[in-house]
Amino acid sequence: MRYCRIKDVMTHEVVRTGRETPFKQVARLLSEHRISGLPVIDDGEKVVGVISETDLLQHQAQQDEGYGRRHARLPKLTHSARITAAKAHAGTAEHLMTRPAVTATAEQYVTEAAQTMREHGVERLPVVDDKDRLVGIVTRGDLLRVYLRTDEEIRRDVTEQVTAGLGLPRYIVDVTVEAGVVTLRGHLERRSDAELAAWIAGHVDGVVTVTDRLTHRLVGARGPASSGPSGHM
Repeated sequence: MRYCRIKDVMTHEVVRTGRETPFKQVARLLSEHRISGLPVIDDGEKVVGVISETDLLQHQAQQDEGYGRRHARLPKLTHSARITAAKAHAGTAEHLMTRPAVTATAEQYVTEAAQTMREHGVERLPVVDDKDRLVGIVTRGDLLRVYLRTDEEIRRDVTEQVTAGLGLPRYIVDVTVEAGVVTLRGHLERRSDAELAAWIAGHVDGVVTVTDRLTHRLVGARGPASSGPSGHM
């Protein structure tokens, strides 16, 4: 099935910085370009880390907390706390960035990017080639662009994907779309076909939800074909 890929929504012209970029210059880049994060690259254009506004805010917060009690005895720090403490004194992107960078490739699906962002709690993914060199960046906002597709675009795509996935003529399944909500109507041979049709429709880019009003004659799933033409799938 054809789903939207990262290369279709990513930004190609990426604001980036190097390891030795001073803290204030990083802050200036974020402010001037009105962005909330940027990748850090090495001399070979490979992504080595990512800096977000959160990293800069951690720096500020830790500086404020430490002011006035620098001579106090500190408890043993956890690994995470040591990283946070190091960022409090970061003077360059090298020590400010979060590493390793969570990245994606241009050929990955938008749905995969969304899952990666959710799992790692990040708002952007540098996009890299097969040598880990920076070629773009994708943000949460970019991923949401799939929901800007028109109802007619979604209807055509759902119709094509469902009928192709089931190996049926287009007129068998009636597809209507309103505000991204897909409704499926028609009569299929098996319940498994109806369930598969709803699953396929739900995974088409831009679909908000699926209302399944398909009916079926048989309860069981398709079995292997014993003779004649091969099965639909």
